[in-house]
Amino acid sequence: MTPDTLGAPARPVLQRTLHNRHIQLMAMGGAIGTGLFMGSGKIIAMSGTSIILIYMIIGLFVYLVMRAMGELLLSNLQFKSFADFAGAYLGPRAAFFLGWSYWLSWSVAVVGDAVVVGGFFQYWFPGVPAWMPAVSMMLTLFALNVLTVRLFGEVEFWFAIIKIIAVVTLIGVSLVLIASSFVSPSGVTASLGHLLDRQAAFPHGLLGFFAGFQMAIFSFAGTELIGTAAAETRDPHSTLPKAINAIPLRIILFYVLALACIIAVTSWQQVSPNKSPFVELFLIAGFPAAAGIVNFVVLTSAASSANSGVFSASRMLFGLADQGNAPRLFKRLSGQSVPVISLSFTTLLMLLGVLLLYVVPEVMTAFTLVSTVSAILVIFTWSTILASYIAYRKKHPQLHARSHYKMPGGVPMAWFALAFLLFVLCLLALRPDTRLALCVMPAWFVWLGIAYRLTAGRKGRVHGRAVYPR
Repeated sequence: MTPDTLGAPARPVLQRTLHNRHIQLMAMGGAIGTGLFMGSGKIIAMSGTSIILIYMIIGLFVYLVMRAMGELLLSNLQFKSFADFAGAYLGPRAAFFLGWSYWLSWSVAVVGDAVVVGGFFQYWFPGVPAWMPAVSMMLTLFALNVLTVRLFGEVEFWFAIIKIIAVVTLIGVSLVLIASSFVSPSGVTASLGHLLDRQAAFPHGLLGFFAGFQMAIFSFAGTELIGTAAAETRDPHSTLPKAINAIPLRIILFYVLALACIIAVTSWQQVSPNKSPFVELFLIAGFPAAAGIVNFVVLTSAASSANSGVFSASRMLFGLADQGNAPRLFKRLSGQSVPVISLSFTTLLMLLGVLLLYVVPEVMTAFTLVSTVSAILVIFTWSTILASYIAYRKKHPQLHARSHYKMPGGVPMAWFALAFLLFVLCLLALRPDTRLALCVMPAWFVWLGIAYRLTAGRKGRVHGRAVYPR
């Protein structure tokens, strides 16, 4: 028997109904999230042109984490989520902490996306309360996800195409403006010279440069979605490597080139920290109609990110229940193999989170708070993936030797990536708006520790149920 077929008891299973095109576009869509469209303006204001270096550095380490995840998932196709291989290699406590933390990270991120949708909707209808479009979006996404997995894949496929077209169009328009030395109504001339300005590289010194890492980390949240979706992919041995290997090219196209074009056209001083630089570029350039179109695309991007979050969070809660780490009720599947109870519970909590718009009416302030909490949980998730990889290499070197998709650099690079993530976590203490979330988040892990002790002896708990490698 192979690890792929060992012990398959008759219990609810997710179906492999997503195709290669779904996974490729989901991975690409995950690389173009709300953090890029909305949060990059704040990073440019703090870090200037060094934002490009920030995204390249983080992109490198994200790629390494994804390669570690890819090798782990393909070493045993019974692994359906991060919690499965964390439980197998780090123990049941790690599976419990990782599963619930990843569920919370997506739940919080979706709240952030809903906040952004409310804010961008007010671009056209400033008198409409932000919570109304946010709640409407959540209910729509619930209806789409509750039908079939295939429908989710199709929706995300087209969402991703819209985002890709938007970024490519922005790059094309920017290149034309730069080539023609376009002068905006504010008197700024589009020029590559804005990228080479020495004063623009670190306008607020190293502290400004380091402060940009928080939002940049959040921008990459969702890249690991391909791991969560692996359980519903028809040919993971072919699909996962393709999606992961394309990450460097996506970073260059969607982050480095797009942000370079924005700075070249508008200069970093003209970028507002509280607005989307993608929308502002067309406003500064004197194209308000185009800015409205881009605003729609950015709103669509937030909805796409939320769609991925609803999918990921509900699947992670299903996996927790399947392992005995959550109530058995969440294991229930609909006739279309959708974890409907997990989906309903998660969506309800997300709707409650939208109440944040009442507590913190300023959209960017609320978004920064939510994105920081999500970034901390994402760092924890990525760190646990790397720790699982290190344990896997130690416990099962024979599986690594047989692997056709090995992580570059192996264990030493995994330790290096772990050190980098710890460094980024420490950077969150630099600014008051990110320090608050950093101080509050330990309470979540304390609560998880208490919850784990309360449920550890529950009958029927079977950690690493996805079958341990042999």
